[in-house]
This record gives sequence, C-alpha cells and structure tokens, in this order.
Amino acid sequence: MARLGLLALLCTLAALSASLLAAEPKSKSCSEVRRLYVSKGFNKNDAPLYEINGFSCDHLKICPQDYTCCSQEMEEKYSLQSKDDFKNVVSEQCNHLQAIFASRYKKFDEFFKELLENAEKSLNDMFVKTYGHLYMQNSELFKDLFVELKRYYVAGNVNLEEMLNDFWARLLERMFRLVNSQYHFTDEYLECVSKYTEQLRPFGDVPRKLKLQVTRAFVAARTFAQGLAVARDVVSKVSVVNPTAQCTHALLKMIYCSHCRGLVTVKPCYNYCSNIMRGCLANQGDLDFEWNNFIDAMLMVAERLEGPFNIESVMDPIDVKISDAIMNMQDNSVQVSQKVFQGCGPPKPLPAGRISRSISESAFSARFRPYHPEQRPTTAAGTSLDRLVTDVKEKLKQAKKFWSSLPSTVCNDERMAAGNENEDDCWNGKGKSRYLFAVTGNGLANQGNNPEVQVDTSKPDILILRQIMALRVMTSKMKNAYNGNDVDFFDISDESSGEGSGSGCEYQQCPSEFEYNATDHSGKSANEKADSAGGAHAEAKPYLLAALCILFLAVQGEWR
Repeated sequence: MARLGLLALLCTLAALSASLLAAEPKSKSCSEVRRLYVSKGFNKNDAPLYEINGFSCDHLKICPQDYTCCSQEMEEKYSLQSKDDFKNVVSEQCNHLQAIFASRYKKFDEFFKELLENAEKSLNDMFVKTYGHLYMQNSELFKDLFVELKRYYVAGNVNLEEMLNDFWARLLERMFRLVNSQYHFTDEYLECVSKYTEQLRPFGDVPRKLKLQVTRAFVAARTFAQGLAVARDVVSKVSVVNPTAQCTHALLKMIYCSHCRGLVTVKPCYNYCSNIMRGCLANQGDLDFEWNNFIDAMLMVAERLEGPFNIESVMDPIDVKISDAIMNMQDNSVQVSQKVFQGCGPPKPLPAGRISRSISESAFSARFRPYHPEQRPTTAAGTSLDRLVTDVKEKLKQAKKFWSSLPSTVCNDERMAAGNENEDDCWNGKGKSRYLFAVTGNGLANQGNNPEVQVDTSKPDILILRQIMALRVMTSKMKNAYNGNDVDFFDISDESSGEGSGSGCEYQQCPSEFEYNATDHSGKSANEKADSAGGAHAEAKPYLLAALCILFLAVQGEWR
C-alpha cells in the first residue's frame, strides 16, 4: 500500500510539472533582430539569442518593457543610430535643395561676370577701330567705368548714379579739350564746363537713358544673384539638425523599438512619423512664412530680369550707346562750345607752334563704324539670361513651402515610415496597430499638444531666428530691386523723381509697388492667409518679436 501511495504522489507531481511547463510560454528567437543589429556594425554579444523578460530586470528606458529582444546596450546604441538616421535623411533633403541654389548661383555669377568682360572687350575693340590713337590715349576712362561696374556687382559699395555721372563728366572734359584743342583749359575752367552739363546736354539723351537702364538692370541682377546665395546659405545652415533629448527618445521609439518586439519588417505608421517629425523639426517649420515671402520676391525680380531690367540687353550694346553719345557731342560741339564760352568766359588760346602740334595730335574726325553681327562677342557663359531665369523660376516654385512640407517629405521616405495606405499594419509606438492620434500643425507654437514629442515652445532656436531675419532682410532688398531702387544706397526720405535709380519703366509700364500674386491650392492669396493667421501668430509667438529686433542689426549687413 505504501508503494502504491508513493507512486500516486509521483504521478501527481509529474502532472503538475507538466501543466506548469505548458503554461509558461516558450522564449521566441531573436535571430533576425540580432542579424539586423550586427549588420549595422554593432557587437553581436549585445543582442540576446532569445527574448528576455523586460519586466524582471527593468533594463529598458524607452522601449516597451515586455518580453524583448533588446538589451540595455542595444537600446543605447539604437538611440544613437536613430539620431544619425534622422540627421541623414533631413540632410539629404536639404542638401538637394542647397545644391540647386548653389549651382544656379554659380551659373548666374559666371554669366554676369563674363557678360561684363565681353562688353568691355567689345567696347575696346570697337573704339580702337573707330577712334584709334585718341581712344588709346583716353582708354583708362572706359576701363575705370567697367572696374566700377564690376566692383558694384561683386561688393555693392558703389553708388551707380554718382559713378555714371562722374563718368560722363570726365568724358565731357576729355571731349571738350579734343574739340577745342586750340585752347588751353585750366582745371577751374573745366569745372565750370561741367556745371553746364545738364543744361547743354552735350551727349544728347544717352546719359539719362543709360543711367536708368544700367542702374535698374545692375541692381536687379546683383540682388537676384545675392538672393540665390542667401537661399543656398540658409538651407546649408538649417540642414544641420541637432535633435533634443526628447526628440531622440521619440525617434528611438519610432524607428527601433519595434525591433525589440521582433517586428523587424513593420514600419512606423505615417501619421505617427508625421507627429514626431513635426516635433523634431518644429523650429524649421517657423522658417516657412519668411521663406515663402522670399521665394515670391525672387520670382517677381526674375520677371523683371526677363523684361525691362534685362542686364544682357543693356550691356551687349553699351559700346554702341556710348559711341552714339560721343557722336552727339562731336556733332553739337560748335554750339556747345559757344554756350560754354559765353558762360565760363573765353579760354586762352595756345601759342601758334603748340596749336598746330595739338591739332595734329588730337584731330577728332573719326566716325562710328558699327560691327557686323557676326563680329559681336558670343553669349556669356554659353547661355542667355532668359534661359537662366526660366530654369531658376521653375526651381524657385518647387522650393516654395519646403520647410512646412519637410516633415511629410521625410516620412515619405520608405526608410522612415509606411505608406498612408498601410494604416493598420504599422508600428504605432506600442505595437502593430493603427495610429489613433491626430497630426499636429507645423511650427513651434503648434507643438504644445504633440502626443509624441515634448517640445519647449518658449525657447525658439537662435540659429533659425537668424535665418528668418536674413530672409526678411533679403526680401526687403528684393522689393526695392523690383521697383528699380538701388538697395544699398536707397534713401526712404527721398521722393521718387522718375529719373532716379530706375524708378520708372521706360518701355513697359511697371507697377508702382511690389505686390505678391502667389496663391495656394485653396485660392487664398498670401496676404489673405497672413491676415487669417495673424491672430494666431501674434498670440502664439510674442517671444519672437524681441529676439528678431535684437538680431536685426547683426544680420542686416551680412548680405550687403
């Protein structure tokens, strides 16, 4: 009987053991997780072969503490990897845009500089053939003109109107000496001659027209090229993102915590990714308003370059226009000289011996002989301004709303998220299921209710604020250039005279003010959208005003 009782007890214990073993789940293999982990260059010893109980050791800080394929070392390395993944994908998008602006700036810069070189060479060749020795004796006057035009384009620290007025005054002095070579003129006498320039108009209407055309064309060309450089630099600076600790935690949870659950093929839900990207790129989103205004301004100046402010149509025939002015002076030299003699007094004649020598040395009888078309220089930089502007306009339109669409662009990358059509079989941060939270808006002020990323909405990024101010300053310059005003020497206290820095359009009627015509898909204009958003901006971002005001003076001179 004792033996039978012991046998029964053993059977009972066996049955209980079997039931306990059946109740405890078998540990799942982590081989695929381990393989992917090692493929990223990490140590395989960090990764367990089978799931471990996250509840018992409480070793994971961000990823779900359940049965997991992740060790503490894996979570730490995945955190750094998710940060790098995010920085790389943002950098890829920004670098593409930055490369577009960099290449277009380089092409425009090459074109404008070569255009000036061609114009100077054309004038030199023409004047050598037309005026010969007389031109060679006075060639530094024309060289100085092109030196100053180049200096304005490169540095901007040249007042075009004053420089052109000085050129015509100096040319008048040389011409007056040549057409009256039998007289001796003191510096004081020539200064008196220059006072009659406006009244006598010895060069006809050429100086007035050329000043108008050159000023507005050079202002538009330089400002447009400068705008391309600003866009390039802004994108370059903003493309370097440094995620906050809260952003890094959210990125880890989104990209790699699914691996810890063994869901290595399940991608993050699209809306889940969108919320995280809008939180991590909140400051970049605040660029969008000024960026779009800047793009609109660039497009308006581009239209000017295609029309009345076309620098190619101004510089290509500048030799002909200056030669026409010289011919006007030669044809009217008798009348001009008589009126000057009346106003400034009779000049002193040269001694008889010097008169004959002076006349023979400076006889001014050459007439203008224009080049044949095939003798004109080839188009600058192997292209034309119209082709360059057409290409850039298309790129500018594509770049609009870049910053507000950047989170969606990142999430559209198949490496970062599942498509919109796969809403039920995606990683929502906790498991393989639909993501239920709504997507927050763009910009810092909208991140207070972001369900995925904790964002301090009271501390805007100083780098972003600097770029906002740089865009604002450049947009202001664009508006002035659009209206033909020399932005670096424009005095807002001066009244527009119609003959100022390109304030009028000689052949085409120009609007008197800068106006935006851009609309979004809803049909609202930019001004209407700004009005509708004004209340929200004023209420949500009062902290921006003081910071922007402090930065203004620091950034204002950066793009001069």
